[in-house]
Amino acid sequence: MAANIFYTVMSDPAAPFIVEAAAAALAEKQRRRYEFREWVSDDIKAEFINGDILLYSPVRRQHLGASANLYRLLSVYVDKHNLGAHGHEKTMVSLTRNDYEPDICYWSHDKAKSFHGDTMLHPAPDFIVEILSRRTARTDRVIKYADYARHGVGEYWIIDTKKRIIEQHVLTATGEGTYVLRGKFAAGDEVNSVSIPGLVIPVSAVFDKTENMVALRKIV
Repeated sequence: MAANIFYTVMSDPAAPFIVEAAAAALAEKQRRRYEFREWVSDDIKAEFINGDILLYSPVRRQHLGASANLYRLLSVYVDKHNLGAHGHEKTMVSLTRNDYEPDICYWSHDKAKSFHGDTMLHPAPDFIVEILSRRTARTDRVIKYADYARHGVGEYWIIDTKKRIIEQHVLTATGEGTYVLRGKFAAGDEVNSVSIPGLVIPVSAVFDKTENMVALRKIV
């Protein structure tokens, strides 16, 4: 798609003017991005996406529960095996154009070794989870879906708490920066991560606290 847009612009006699206008617009959005980073605080859930600041309202209990349950399993597993770093809710991921705060993310040991106590802006993770809400569904499925793939996030889980389904998307083997759906998993299924070695998550452990404790004991 990007290549098609490029050739369309370059075949237009007004290409120099189009490029100049685009450069000016991107520069202005970048200026606003720096302002956003100065403005955002620990108590504000916000992202900077395509030049706009998106503010998020408090989430429902089912969202909080799924996020906490999955993060508990993932973080304990990663720490036990010293596999890298992980983040939850207020961890800012800074990509080429946008700043995101994914629900859950993970970086391999090689990427995480550059992190320090004052790190606030993080590079593209190896693994990201977004939990759908009515307001964020389009952003999660369209904008973030494309941006995460383009920046080499190897694995992207989209969780639907109403249907209690986990979608597992992984980068295509061709390296074209696009995802393929590896599967949709429901109660009774297990999801095997391709980016976190050996991590297996029972779907029921994401949505049920008792099952979560059972899965946690197996990890510990």
